[in-house]
Amino acid sequence: MAAMAQNQTIIPVKVGVVLDLKTEVAEIWLSCMEMALSDFYASRAHYKTRLVFRTRDSNGDVVDAAAAALDLIKNEEVQAIIGPAQSTQAKFIIQLGEKSQVPIISFSATTPSLTSIRSPYFFRTTINDSAQLGAISSLVKTFGWRDVVPIYVDSEFGEGIIPYLTDALQEIDVRVPYRSSISPSATDEEIVAELYKLMTMQTRVFLVHMWYNLGSRLLDKANEIGMMKEGFVWIITDNFGDLLGKLNSSVISSMEGVLSVTTYVPETNDLSRFRVQWKTKFQRENPTILDAQLDVFGLWAYDTVFALAMAVERIGINNSKSFGFLNINSKSANYSTDLEAFGVSKKGQELCDALSSTKFRGIAGNFSLVNGQLESSTFKILNVNGVGGRTIGFWTEQNGLIGKLGSDKSTRLGPIIWPGDSTSFPKGWKIPTNGKVLKIGVPVKDGFTEFAKVTHIENGNKAEIKGFTIDVFRAAVDELPYALPYKLVPFEKSDGTSAGTYDDLVYQVYNGTFDAVVGDTTITENRSRIVDFTLPFTDSGVVMVVPIKDNKSKNAWAFLKPLTWDLWLTSSLFFVFIGFVVWVLEHRINDDFRGPPSHQIGTSFWFSFSTMVFAHKEKVVSNLARFVVIIWVFVVLILTQSYTASLTSILTVEQLQPTITDINQLLKNGENVGYVEGSFVHGLLRQAGFEPSRLKIFKTTEECDELLSKGSANGGIAAAIDETPDMKLFLAKYCSKYAMIGPIFKTAGFGFVFPKGSPLVADMSRAILNVTEGDNMKNIENKWFKVEEQSDCPADHSQPKISSNSLSLESFWGLFLIAGVASVASLIIFAITFAYKHRHILFDSSEPSVRKRVGSMFKNFDQKDLSSHTFRKSGFREGNDTVIAAGSPNNSNCPPSPSSYSNSPFSFSGQASPEPAILIISNYVEMQRISPSV
Repeated sequence: MAAMAQNQTIIPVKVGVVLDLKTEVAEIWLSCMEMALSDFYASRAHYKTRLVFRTRDSNGDVVDAAAAALDLIKNEEVQAIIGPAQSTQAKFIIQLGEKSQVPIISFSATTPSLTSIRSPYFFRTTINDSAQLGAISSLVKTFGWRDVVPIYVDSEFGEGIIPYLTDALQEIDVRVPYRSSISPSATDEEIVAELYKLMTMQTRVFLVHMWYNLGSRLLDKANEIGMMKEGFVWIITDNFGDLLGKLNSSVISSMEGVLSVTTYVPETNDLSRFRVQWKTKFQRENPTILDAQLDVFGLWAYDTVFALAMAVERIGINNSKSFGFLNINSKSANYSTDLEAFGVSKKGQELCDALSSTKFRGIAGNFSLVNGQLESSTFKILNVNGVGGRTIGFWTEQNGLIGKLGSDKSTRLGPIIWPGDSTSFPKGWKIPTNGKVLKIGVPVKDGFTEFAKVTHIENGNKAEIKGFTIDVFRAAVDELPYALPYKLVPFEKSDGTSAGTYDDLVYQVYNGTFDAVVGDTTITENRSRIVDFTLPFTDSGVVMVVPIKDNKSKNAWAFLKPLTWDLWLTSSLFFVFIGFVVWVLEHRINDDFRGPPSHQIGTSFWFSFSTMVFAHKEKVVSNLARFVVIIWVFVVLILTQSYTASLTSILTVEQLQPTITDINQLLKNGENVGYVEGSFVHGLLRQAGFEPSRLKIFKTTEECDELLSKGSANGGIAAAIDETPDMKLFLAKYCSKYAMIGPIFKTAGFGFVFPKGSPLVADMSRAILNVTEGDNMKNIENKWFKVEEQSDCPADHSQPKISSNSLSLESFWGLFLIAGVASVASLIIFAITFAYKHRHILFDSSEPSVRKRVGSMFKNFDQKDLSSHTFRKSGFREGNDTVIAAGSPNNSNCPPSPSSYSNSPFSFSGQASPEPAILIISNYVEMQRISPSV
């Protein structure tokens, strides 16, 4: 193999390297690249191609970097360029590479704006800065910060991330109220001046995006002026965080509490071995640089050389003589930088294709280019302490922010020490001590001033502002854990009148005229688009106030009103049904329920209906009938008592009914309606379909009462429609004349207005909850809305004296069900017993006709049950239980003599016809046949 390697022709392939060679990091990166070249061919000696570096110094300047790239392309005819180091230098070099078809490969130009060039000859073997924004936004969201101020270097590198950062934060509803740019050449005085400007703002969350040399100066000055105290939040991006090892211990100590997003590189045996070998080699070649630290960019530089060497070997195997340039202008002098003096690489396109398909496991992780860029990586979250960074968690695209790799999403971050050695996470904002006093707008109006009242004193030079909403606001401010300086400013014209509607007042917060609005401002959807509201502190909804009338029943048919028609009908049917059931159960054994049909029907009805007043005189002898009557009497008792109570209420209690109960009645009848001047209710009424001519404005409670008293027909209104608090205030004075209906529209109630994204909203909302849940709110309400003690107004104005006293079937169907089940069950038991007792008739084989047999059953039912104890006690027995038979004492079969009729208990005196006696005797004989024991 060694002999073959010696005899094999080696093809040198020149590769340009453009770095700022005067910096320590460039020395480290170049050392990694040279080591990669050595390691690659040491294990691949049989390869035909060899990369040969042509190194140029960019001097940290854009022009010098472009000149170096042009020289490498034209004069050195390099097949690829590795570099440049900075994003600001890359843009023009990428354009040169595209023109000459020379791939430009950068392992340190991270700005997202380079992607927009969309050159097929540009490869980024580092992580795009925009990839870390998911980790940053997850951090911000986790701790609930609402505002973030980015501090970035004023260059292509710094500005390139800002649009992507803003979009990422907007997705989680976080504002960027200010952007602070620092010049790369800024002096310490200029940095301090910018930091003092940031101190005057409310935001305390800062995101630093710049290289470590400028970023370390920034944070050192922030520590000096007191911006590393408790309450501040500092987050640094991966370009800064990946190079923390370059900073000395004094700078690190000034950064304690900072959060850093860094690129995660998995620890492997190859990486550990490489660190040791590199450290030895670098220290030997650079003895003046002490304690050099390898960073992730050096690892990417190492993998970049490996990838390029693989790609070159792949395209050089088949055609080793094709590396070169076409159409070179021979007239150009050597080392000329004339833009027209270079040609096009022969292998440029093939080399790009080979690079795009190159995949391997490098020392920095998996190497795979997607659309010319290294795939996104896992990010590690560090908490900077006195000796460096302590890992508190990780972020992956699949699982988001997690405590440990391989764990689920529920794993929390590790403990964090915040600036000022605090363990409590900062809320992210603070009212600055030297900040401006909040300018708070207050509505000005003529009526309903209990909510907010502006009174001018001292010849109009000073305004006294008070009211329910003002007191609630002041109570909420007192609940805040910090001082909130503010000034109440009336929203008025120079003459003291209102400067506009409530929508106009809310807009003043949106355009910055006011910092907040305090008053009876309703939370609505269209307003919440441009401002933020606190939690509501009043009842919600839009209600309708209408006149009421006494609807006491005074007509001759008032006695029918206690029960609804269905209950009347059901009760009547059950009276008839119960009478029928009792008649069936008593007919055969009770003389009270026998006789002519008219007598039996009358008795049944009389018995059933007389139970209403418990006046029934008929005795009930059957146990089944007694069972039915007991249950029915209980039902009648409940009905009569309920009827009496309801009728009493109807005839004696005042019945106040609203004249209108539905807003659709107003629309249908074309009635006029009123609303408070300047209220958003006007828009709701127009949307509901009311014509402008039907809408009338009132300013005060007195004007509202006057319009309602007139009525719609006389130029007044039929209903007043406005928010619940306003109408409750009105009813506190006029509750005897009007009733409140609704809510007819849903709203969220009154809230305080703040700019969109204001951090005060959350704190004020919590303070409002503390006020409303305690006695403080009750005291404020009693102060402004207390009803006079002698007033008859109820505490709850939403429920006037409106009631329907009619009792419906729904309240009694259970009782009827019990009575019905008992009655039907008794009938079934009776029918079964009767059928069984006369089964010989039903199954009489001598009578083939079923109809006749059924007829015989009904005839038997119509006859007395002489076996019943009631008849045995009423004259069919003579002193003892022996029945006196008709005929001879021997009960022979001979017909009885006529004289025997006179001695029989069934004999009839005088000239009465013997037929009844014969009928009775025949019945008696039949009874004896059926039941011989009698």
